[in-house]
Amino acid sequence: MSLPQPTADPTTTALGRGIQHLGAGKQGRRPLPPALVEECRQVLLSGQADPLQKGAFLGALLAKGPAPEEQALETVFGKGAFLNPAFFINKACPDLPTNLFPIATKLLKGHTLRPSEAHQLGNFLFLEDDCETFKGMVASILRIRNASNGEYKGLYDAAMETITPGFRQLSCVDRPLVQLAEPFDGVEHTYLITPLLAHFFGQRGYGALSVVGRTPGPNYTLNAHDLYLFLGCQLLQSNHEINTPPEPFGWVLDQKALSPALNRWVDRRRIILKRPFLSTLERILNPCSARFLVTSVFQVGAQMKMAELALMAGFDAVIVLKRGLEGSLSPSTSRSSGILCAVRTARGHLFYQHFDAGLPAFSEYRTDTDEIITNLQLIDNIRLIRDFLNEGKTASEDFDNRVRFMQALLSRGMDWIEGQLNGQANKS
Repeated sequence: MSLPQPTADPTTTALGRGIQHLGAGKQGRRPLPPALVEECRQVLLSGQADPLQKGAFLGALLAKGPAPEEQALETVFGKGAFLNPAFFINKACPDLPTNLFPIATKLLKGHTLRPSEAHQLGNFLFLEDDCETFKGMVASILRIRNASNGEYKGLYDAAMETITPGFRQLSCVDRPLVQLAEPFDGVEHTYLITPLLAHFFGQRGYGALSVVGRTPGPNYTLNAHDLYLFLGCQLLQSNHEINTPPEPFGWVLDQKALSPALNRWVDRRRIILKRPFLSTLERILNPCSARFLVTSVFQVGAQMKMAELALMAGFDAVIVLKRGLEGSLSPSTSRSSGILCAVRTARGHLFYQHFDAGLPAFSEYRTDTDEIITNLQLIDNIRLIRDFLNEGKTASEDFDNRVRFMQALLSRGMDWIEGQLNGQANKS
């Protein structure tokens, strides 16, 4: 089932502007301007609001707590509705299946779901096509208050149940797999280096698997999905195709082939505008039984969370880059950066290690500023990747330095990970 496309630009509607104003996280909460409050109230009263935007707007509003200036919005649903979750859900989502009412009220009360409840919720989000308002509401709530590890476990299991049959079979890879996954929304002012990182792992003796998908926004200029397509890389259609590694950039797994249910969410995410919990979840899915995950986060506080979730998803080890440019796997050479490595041994023990960019071993890569690409073009990024692959350098010193810096970080990280895993194996 394809979702109906909004007739207006989602960023310009009253609810769309409201969603953007409410922002991400719990910091910097500003009440909606009075004029926007009234605009949103009128749209909600009209019954003409996009269901997804309606849910995302209300979910963000209630997750943060309506400010006094925003209480006028409550009149759309009835006096006291914002304080009575069961009553509010009946009014806002009259088509919600009755078995989800306990979960809905629990979310609106700010409570954390048990893994089994999150699994049930995930089944609804991924496998059903009704009550789009509640889907938008859930996406906002879990984004703003940050889903717990237990909630991610339930949602992960539900997402894995949606993958196509060809990816439910064990892969026949003859070497350990490293999965590379950066945010699918991509970049606006940064050259991506992901294919060269995949080549780096191939040279180190691993199979490299890059997980990609259509951009859900808000960045639309370039993402890894675009890059691999225009490099002519073959996209996997099942695990049966994992055998001899394709050169020079390894295998590429497209979310569309992996899970049509997750791919449908890309269109929803373009309507609700803000990055939902799926931005994290889609990168840790491990259908090919990869041993290692290499991924990135922009916020330093999310580094450990991502590492914990990767180990939960069955990876033996993970490397998480912090403050990659625009959240990508292209590291900053001027700001505080670095990697967090985490390992789960055969005995179930967990070990963590940070390698900060400020270490003397990385001093040669440090710069005063990071280059900002003002007119980012896919063809230019392709040329840089091919030049670096063939010649070991390009016409861009900044690009070359950034690739070598990330390779140095990954070398240090993989040395530590291999030492931990080999050391524990020798003790057993």
